[in-house]
Amino acid sequence: MGLGVGLFLAAVGAVLAFAVTDTVSGVNIHAVGWILLIVGIVGIVLSMIFWSSWAGPGYWSRRRTYVDQGPGPY
Repeated sequence: MGLGVGLFLAAVGAVLAFAVTDTVSGVNIHAVGWILLIVGIVGIVLSMIFWSSWAGPGYWSRRRTYVDQGPGPY
Protein backbone atom coordinates (compact mmCIF):
# COMPACT_ATOMS: atom_id res chain seq x y z
CA MET A 1 0.00 0.00 0.00
CA GLY A 2 1.43 3.34 -0.99
CA LEU A 3 1.10 6.77 0.47
CA GLY A 4 -1.75 7.71 -1.87
CA VAL A 5 -3.83 4.66 -1.00
CA GLY A 6 -3.27 5.28 2.71
CA LEU A 7 -4.39 8.89 2.37
CA PHE A 8 -7.44 7.82 0.39
CA LEU A 9 -8.45 5.17 2.93
CA ALA A 10 -7.95 7.59 5.82
CA ALA A 11 -10.05 10.26 4.09
CA VAL A 12 -12.89 7.85 3.26
CA GLY A 13 -12.77 6.43 6.76
CA ALA A 14 -12.93 9.88 8.33
CA VAL A 15 -15.93 10.80 6.20
CA LEU A 16 -17.73 7.58 7.11
CA ALA A 17 -16.86 7.85 10.80
CA PHE A 18 -17.65 11.52 11.35
CA ALA A 19 -19.80 12.95 8.54
CA VAL A 20 -22.31 10.24 7.61
CA THR A 21 -25.49 10.25 9.68
CA ASP A 22 -27.53 7.67 7.76
CA THR A 23 -28.02 4.14 8.99
CA VAL A 24 -27.93 0.91 7.04
CA SER A 25 -29.45 -2.28 8.36
CA GLY A 26 -26.82 -4.92 9.05
CA VAL A 27 -23.81 -2.61 8.64
CA ASN A 28 -22.44 -0.16 11.18
CA ILE A 29 -21.14 2.63 8.93
CA HIS A 30 -19.28 4.33 11.77
CA ALA A 31 -17.38 1.13 12.62
CA VAL A 32 -16.44 0.64 8.96
CA GLY A 33 -15.26 4.26 8.90
CA TRP A 34 -13.07 3.78 11.97
CA ILE A 35 -11.59 0.59 10.52
CA LEU A 36 -10.75 2.32 7.22
CA LEU A 37 -9.31 5.31 9.09
CA ILE A 38 -7.04 3.11 11.22
CA VAL A 39 -5.92 1.01 8.23
CA GLY A 40 -5.19 4.19 6.28
CA ILE A 41 -3.13 5.71 9.09
CA VAL A 42 -1.16 2.47 9.54
CA GLY A 43 -0.54 2.39 5.80
CA ILE A 44 0.71 5.98 5.83
CA VAL A 45 3.06 5.31 8.74
CA LEU A 46 4.44 2.13 7.15
CA SER A 47 4.88 3.90 3.84
CA MET A 48 6.87 6.67 5.53
CA ILE A 49 9.04 4.14 7.38
CA PHE A 50 9.85 2.20 4.21
CA TRP A 51 10.23 5.40 2.20
CA SER A 52 12.95 6.66 4.53
CA SER A 53 14.84 3.35 4.32
CA TRP A 54 14.61 3.04 0.52
CA ALA A 55 18.38 3.33 0.07
CA GLY A 56 18.88 0.14 2.06
CA PRO A 57 20.54 -0.61 5.36
CA GLY A 58 23.88 1.02 5.98
CA TYR A 59 23.51 3.65 3.27
CA TRP A 60 24.77 6.49 5.45
CA SER A 61 27.67 4.45 6.85
CA ARG A 62 28.88 3.54 3.33
CA ARG A 63 29.33 7.19 2.32
CA ARG A 64 32.93 8.32 2.31
CA THR A 65 34.13 11.89 2.32
CA TYR A 66 37.08 12.74 0.10
CA VAL A 67 39.14 15.75 1.10
CA ASP A 68 41.50 17.15 -1.49
CA GLN A 69 44.72 18.33 0.13
CA GLY A 70 45.72 20.41 -2.87
CA PRO A 71 48.70 19.87 -5.13
CA GLY A 72 51.53 17.81 -3.73
CA PRO A 73 55.09 19.13 -3.23
CA TYR A 74 57.31 19.08 -6.33
